[in-house]
Amino acid sequence: MTGTVPHADGSMVSSVVSTEPGTVPCGRRVHVQVPATSANLGPGFDTLGLALARYDVLDIEVVPTGLEIEVHGVGEGVVPLDASHLVVRSMAHAFARCGLPLPPLRFVAHNTIPHGRGLGSSGAAIVAGVVAAQGLLTGITTFTSDDLLDIATELEGHPDNVAPALFGGLTIAWTTADGPRHKKLNVHRGVSPLVLVPEHEMSTALARSLQPEHVPHEDAVFNVSRSALLVAALIQSPELLLQATEDRLHQGYRAQAMPETDRLIRELREEGHPAVVSGAGPSILVLCNDPAERVRAIALVAQRSETEWQALPLAVDFLGATVTVG
Repeated sequence: MTGTVPHADGSMVSSVVSTEPGTVPCGRRVHVQVPATSANLGPGFDTLGLALARYDVLDIEVVPTGLEIEVHGVGEGVVPLDASHLVVRSMAHAFARCGLPLPPLRFVAHNTIPHGRGLGSSGAAIVAGVVAAQGLLTGITTFTSDDLLDIATELEGHPDNVAPALFGGLTIAWTTADGPRHKKLNVHRGVSPLVLVPEHEMSTALARSLQPEHVPHEDAVFNVSRSALLVAALIQSPELLLQATEDRLHQGYRAQAMPETDRLIRELREEGHPAVVSGAGPSILVLCNDPAERVRAIALVAQRSETEWQALPLAVDFLGATVTVG
């Protein structure tokens, strides 16, 4: 059944509550897989997001006592191994929304999504926790799609990364008085994403601090037109991607914090490649028309870059986060 709980601002928002009393049985296991994401996609600031086929995978089990965490791959030896771990905090938040305590857990994470590179690693961790909670609470509580998005957005702050991580594909996310909402769209099969990942990180908070509070009216109109065109280009007309990925709302203001990213994007675009900042950066997303274009873009970066960039030719993920209860 659906109930209401106080939001952080004091308003009441819809939430799931337990449909039957009970606790999660010891020994219940879930297997979770969450994709990387790229938000903004050029003009779609804080609205458009794309799920990419690179994954963080977690195996979580309810145990008699304690909390045990193993992290392999990205973040190993860096992320906390206690209750402050973002996946654990996300799970605890989801359980609390249902009026239930988080049970003792053991989980093993195998991470491949780069941290601090604009590929939605924090959103993926939050989504992993939310869908893990959904799986562990099978038979105790039912979550709707809106519930999952609402819980994840509460933690992330905005839905543009968590929506594609949850649902896959291309997502349009927006907020209403009743919480965040999304629309999932299937991407044209001709779109071949390429992500270029540098060695250095970028703070999302720093990137956002460079945004002005006001932008010129003509720039706002420019981005509205390009955002609409981008949706059409991604789902129907990939040949329009170069024009559709033009932006005047955020990338220029953030360029000073990532000059190498900015320079390479300009050079890629001059050669006809639809390159944009991935999320808050510093990674670059190139929305190529076909695999051959990806090869040409990789070669251009190898020839002209001053630093090393990891080239990741990735497919679009169409499933989003998955959870299997064992």
